[in-house]
Amino acid sequence: MKKVIILLVLIQYSTVIIGQEKNDFSLSFNHMALSVNDVNVSAKFYTEILNLEIIPLTTNRNDVKWISMGDGKELHLLSGFKKDVRINKDIHLALSTANFDEFVQKLTKMKIEYSDFPGNLNKINIRPDGVRQVFFQDPDGYWVEVNSINK
Repeated sequence: MKKVIILLVLIQYSTVIIGQEKNDFSLSFNHMALSVNDVNVSAKFYTEILNLEIIPLTTNRNDVKWISMGDGKELHLLSGFKKDVRINKDIHLALSTANFDEFVQKLTKMKIEYSDFPGNLNKINIRPDGVRQVFFQDPDGYWVEVNSINK
């Protein structure tokens, strides 16, 4: 019986015994970078439509803008890479707001076309969990999804 218990203990702690290490790190979202045609046009869109703020940079580069998304998260707009980028609705930036109706009214007032996921104009998508969402595009065609926060 002692041999069985010793064997079970050895099996349980085998990673320590044979020298394997457990990966003890976690990852968190830091930033998303988008290749854009004109950083100033894109920065204006993200600051005026989404109420995000520009992060001042200490470089003299005029082809880069960093935008704060809050909580240490950032959106980097880059116009130095002049290659075609394939864009579709599956590639999108998703944000949430507690003031969903106000946000949709702002899109309407600023004449920003929005749709549900299938693409029906001026329609709100409702997920199975009740979260409402709209989809629209930035000046470079990137999709932005804005969700309501379920209470």
